[in-house]
Amino acid sequence: MENKLYRIRKGKIIAGVCGGIAKYFGIDTKIVRLLCVALIAAYGSGLLVYIAFALFVPKEPR
Repeated sequence: MENKLYRIRKGKIIAGVCGGIAKYFGIDTKIVRLLCVALIAAYGSGLLVYIAFALFVPKEPR
């Protein structure tokens, strides 16, 4: 089965982007969330990337 990037429906905090990325790469969600917060705090552009993912990455099928 082909591995695709989706926003998760269950266990999401804001839009499910970090959970979807963690599921895609097979790593813990907490690591991706901490990395996302660090990028947003350090550069600010991480917020734009998060919003873009929230808008363009589809939700996972039911």
